[in-house]
Amino acid sequence: MRAASALYAAAGSLILSALVSAPAGSASAHPVAPGSPETVGTETLGTAVAGQRAAAAGLRFTRCPAVEDLPAPVTCATVSVPLDYAHPDGKQIKLTVSRVKATGKKGGKKAARQGALVFNPGGPGGNGMYFPLVGVVPEWKRISAAYDLVGYAPRGVGRSAPLSCKDPKRLAKGPTQAPTHPSESYKRERIARAQAYARGCATRNPGLRHYTTLNNVRDLDVLRAALGEQRLTYLGGSYGTYIGAVYAQLFPSHVRRLVFDSAVDPDPHRIWYSTNLEQSAAFERRWADFRAWVAKHDDTYHLGSTPEKVLTSYERVRAELAHKPAGGKVGPGQLQSAYLQVGYYDDYWPMRAVALSAYVKGDPKPLINQAAPSPRAAVENENSGAVYTAIECNDAPWPTDFRTWDRDSTRLARTAPFETWDNTWTNLPCAYWSAPRQQPVDVRTAPGALPPTLILAAERDAATPYAGARELNRRVAGSVLVTERGAGTHGIAGGANACVNRHLDAYLLDGMVPGPGGAACAPHPEPAPLGGK
Repeated sequence: MRAASALYAAAGSLILSALVSAPAGSASAHPVAPGSPETVGTETLGTAVAGQRAAAAGLRFTRCPAVEDLPAPVTCATVSVPLDYAHPDGKQIKLTVSRVKATGKKGGKKAARQGALVFNPGGPGGNGMYFPLVGVVPEWKRISAAYDLVGYAPRGVGRSAPLSCKDPKRLAKGPTQAPTHPSESYKRERIARAQAYARGCATRNPGLRHYTTLNNVRDLDVLRAALGEQRLTYLGGSYGTYIGAVYAQLFPSHVRRLVFDSAVDPDPHRIWYSTNLEQSAAFERRWADFRAWVAKHDDTYHLGSTPEKVLTSYERVRAELAHKPAGGKVGPGQLQSAYLQVGYYDDYWPMRAVALSAYVKGDPKPLINQAAPSPRAAVENENSGAVYTAIECNDAPWPTDFRTWDRDSTRLARTAPFETWDNTWTNLPCAYWSAPRQQPVDVRTAPGALPPTLILAAERDAATPYAGARELNRRVAGSVLVTERGAGTHGIAGGANACVNRHLDAYLLDGMVPGPGGAACAPHPEPAPLGGK
């Protein structure tokens, strides 16, 4: 399941008005990329060659193309990177980059420039080009005074050598089904779809095997060089934390400051099959948090005075949509996709509760508005999904026998039915992937190899469960964990929690981190109810 940070979603909605189990248990029958010392050495040398070339060329920032929809003062550029770092003089691809220069103003006083802050929103498949716009948000003004805010579209995303695995027009159609306990015939249908999708990825993208986390990390180092930065200051959200962790392992001497916001578990034995099962279990907990909030506001929404009664209301709506889709477009699949967002961000809780309440009362319009497929977003969504699939499938071995997926998902769905099977279908193309698999990097940095680094995590985050932040904390020597207790927003940097933001500012502006035991922040306030009668 794709997991992008709250900053990604918030910037999209607030600024652009648009807009990461058990072990797999079966060996992959696909070839695994050897990762031999010779290969690794060649690609490391290739990264150095590409970095030197990028440093000499620099970046030429100009007005952003209209397709980016980024207003001044944002400017745009491109950086060339090798498709294959083992052949740095071979085919080059261009990554798009965006920037707003440091304002140099902090509370009416001058602020010294500290360089570039590079952001990756996660996904895989998230596009960070919007990031420089956050500088106008009050929570970011101190940081934007000292840093150039730099976003980019990673390889495969947006205009950066984009990937596509199917016709985007096929994504914009509804309604679809989404059974929480699928029948054998439905499983066969989804297997066929996964096989077709994997074939589409292979046939439509000749360089598919080069879209990996390792190459994302190498691209990041080339971008650092192109920006003229001797050492990298980086903020990664969600999957972007995994890029940051692998970067710390491969390029420790290039690190200035790293912020890991909502951390992926970097344990190589859990990338990516097991982490997705763990994610599904965590979404069940967060789904329960939403239903408890709705029940607490039953005088507003009238969906039930207990979480169980709210679930009954939701399941009743799901059953009705299976037989009579709302507006002819919103079936159980679209309902599931819309309500999955409440597991990521509690900002969605009021509007989703309003839509469900209105539908129960006979008004389907709010639900249609919130859940119907958007043809305008089809190309972006298809591209994001293609990049997600390519990176996760290329990165690691996956079970190739559907019986393993069926066993694990059936077992988990007994206690976590909300998202388990939908998450399974999202990742199932990896069972039929033809490109070589890599072995994930074992991230374990030595004491003293890095400057202090900062991990931010919400205790009830569903997309990147809190255990992953603790694992990253154990593996990255000198890292310090700041926890938002009792909250579950995915991506908390520069968000609604002033305590978290104070730690972020102290680290990025002054290099200060809490003591070795980390720090805890009280949760940000729950959203207020909206609408209802």
